[in-house]
Amino acid sequence: MHPPLPVPVSVNTIAELIGGEVRGEGACLITRLASLESADARSIVFLSGRRHARAAAASQAAAVIVSPELESLLSAGVARILVADPYLAYARLSQWMASQLANAAAASHSMAAQAIDPSAHIADSALIGEGVQIGPGVTIGAGASIGAHCRIGAGCAIGANASVGERSVLHPGVTLYDGVRIGQRALIHASTVIGADGFGFAPSPGGWIKIAQLGSVLIGDDVEIGANCAVDRGALDDTIIGNGCKIDNLVQIGHNVRIGEHTAIAGCVGIAGSAVIGQRCMIGGGVGVAGHIDICDGAIIGGMSLVERSVTEPGFYTGAWPLQTHTQWERTAATLKQLPQLRQRLRALASKVGLTKDPE
Repeated sequence: MHPPLPVPVSVNTIAELIGGEVRGEGACLITRLASLESADARSIVFLSGRRHARAAAASQAAAVIVSPELESLLSAGVARILVADPYLAYARLSQWMASQLANAAAASHSMAAQAIDPSAHIADSALIGEGVQIGPGVTIGAGASIGAHCRIGAGCAIGANASVGERSVLHPGVTLYDGVRIGQRALIHASTVIGADGFGFAPSPGGWIKIAQLGSVLIGDDVEIGANCAVDRGALDDTIIGNGCKIDNLVQIGHNVRIGEHTAIAGCVGIAGSAVIGQRCMIGGGVGVAGHIDICDGAIIGGMSLVERSVTEPGFYTGAWPLQTHTQWERTAATLKQLPQLRQRLRALASKVGLTKDPE
């Protein structure tokens, strides 16, 4: 559970922040955003589905963010904020809460306008913006630039001529190779490496000959990348991640990959070189994407699927092999489960017609 807000906020104020309508006691003061189970009389929660109705009825929360369709599931005395999409409202409120807590933490530590740890090593030609915070052991190379109000965590390494846009956050141990460009308001979690060489080698009689990786990595605004990810630099052209993309932990993105705006990629996905992924796609955990293929805008790939050929129509696709629409895969999976019984029935029919060998 997160610490309480330093200054309690009313239900009415929260409703204004998330664009909702108050029913009940709008003057009630809130100090935490909590789960249904852990909420207390100063907490606000959200209800986004009927499967949580019992927990909502038993919750001790002072207020609930809920849709009009689910309002009847709540107990009579609780305040509620009616919104069309409670999960989206929760996301927006969580960001606001996080900013309030961060501001309080900064004030409590009496941070200066610019705070650079004395153990950081910053090249003379690097440009450091207003209000930047740089942690212990950070290295920043020649010609690099850090935008205003960025936070660079302990042990980060930022290469020569790399750039980080305003208000971005790099958590401890992030590495940006030379020339990598990060947009504004990016959030990159610990130990992620951006701009390492792509996996490019040419075979020869004497062994593998390395192909120099001459491109870079360009990452747009409002991108979040999880912990322990690897985004390889391009061989000739740049690897590109569009504005608003959200990438989970342990994702590998190969050289020259292009990912469209607002695509979300879950953990342990591997994307081979030169794949092109469209805008607003959703790729589930553990998916493998082959190189040199296209995935169209709006495609959804189910977890643990293998994408070996281009996806040209938006839809929900699932399966290890072959990749199919989710509806097709469900039918295929159901048939696969019945194969032993179908084989027995086929053998019985073959015996009746006098076949002595199993049919091919």
